Amino acid sequence: MAATAMDAGSDAGGMVSALEHNAADLEAELGWLAQLIDARFKLYFNLDGAAPAAIAEPPDLSGSASPYAAFLRENQCGFAERVALVLALAPHLRPQLLDVFFTRNQTFDRRFTEFGGVRKDADADFWPTGETLAFIIGGTDLASRFRLQALFEPDHLFARRGLLRAAGAGSDEPAMKARLMLSEDALALFTRGEQRQPSFGAHFPAQLVETKLDWSDLVLHPATRQGLGQIESWIAHGDTLMHDWRMAAKLRPGYRSLFYGPPGTGKTMTACLLGKSTGRAVYRVDLSMVVSKFIGETEKNLAAVFNQAEGRNWILLFDEADALFGKRSETRDAHDRYANQEIAFLLQRIESFDGIAILASNLRDNIDDAFARRFESVIYFPLPRPEEREQLWRQGFSPKAQLAADLDFTKIAHDYTLSGGSIMNVIRLASLQSLKDNGRPIGRDDVVAAIRSEMIKEGRAA
Repeated sequence: MAATAMDAGSDAGGMVSALEHNAADLEAELGWLAQLIDARFKLYFNLDGAAPAAIAEPPDLSGSASPYAAFLRENQCGFAERVALVLALAPHLRPQLLDVFFTRNQTFDRRFTEFGGVRKDADADFWPTGETLAFIIGGTDLASRFRLQALFEPDHLFARRGLLRAAGAGSDEPAMKARLMLSEDALALFTRGEQRQPSFGAHFPAQLVETKLDWSDLVLHPATRQGLGQIESWIAHGDTLMHDWRMAAKLRPGYRSLFYGPPGTGKTMTACLLGKSTGRAVYRVDLSMVVSKFIGETEKNLAAVFNQAEGRNWILLFDEADALFGKRSETRDAHDRYANQEIAFLLQRIESFDGIAILASNLRDNIDDAFARRFESVIYFPLPRPEEREQLWRQGFSPKAQLAADLDFTKIAHDYTLSGGSIMNVIRLASLQSLKDNGRPIGRDDVVAAIRSEMIKEGRAA
């Protein structure tokens, strides 16, 4: 028997998918919106002797498992926010619901200005604006209209998360007259139940970083591994601490950690593995695209990252963080003043971020003291000790590589102080030389030659 569309959306165990949960809840939300529009039109045109009545209450989604309902709960969306969201969704889900707004004013033979809305041409769909939202909720009531304008302020949830905006509103155009536009992220979450990953670029200068390795592939000092346990504890129990134990009013949201130590000691790999093992996306902020010589641009670029990451349970990795979070200079000229303002802005944003922010630096002393005081943990990544270097050598080569009898990993580990990253570079070079020589066994001389090449590259005496 052929599977139905509903069957295709469920897993083999009969579990209802996020998509189906969303569909059920949005069906109820759209029905509620239809009631609100119908009641407003009857009252506005005094149809059927309509009189002011209680506004229809929104559907109770408190027990729903849909991503849409979860978003409403987590962000404590009120009546106006819910109307705005479902109104912006209507053109995508049920455009005919808004056809009633095509009603024309017979007195002037034109559309009703108070309905708001935009159309590309006479036969195009109706796209609601802030004016439409104001009409549905309050008719011509000015106090209601004034309150609704707060939904489009920069500090509102919609703007901070980049979820809903008044699209096309120019500097000389009131925001209430601009089309209500949902972001692609919001559409993906509210319909398919997916967390859409933003594209790397000028509008989002951070790149998703992943790894195919596991914790067993990473060799760390025991004290370093112990320090990571603090971050893992926050990931596992932070939500309980903040909400069930009601500590949100006393503690800063999110978690901040400084990883410091020489290059190649596993700082970036550790961040990737933290994300992989806990199901969190890790985004490495591209500082070359963030830091700008133009006044205000650095703050704007960084805000684009934090705004997207807010409420997403991401890990943000600031590699070579000294470029952004370095020590403030004495204020001698305008350039110093603006540079210090940038650091103050970064301090505020990273302190209010509700996810995990990891700053990686080669030297702890390079980080401004104002940031250092606000880290929940500071974790040192030292160069590996001889026993750790030996482990890296032994597990680094491919199982297919032929190793000569004179290759003594214990002696090489004691003779050469290298980081994990440098050891892998040596293994790469020696393995490629072996392949070039038709798979010739890799001996001590091959490895030592590769080590010398790596040390020269690092500017050290070979």
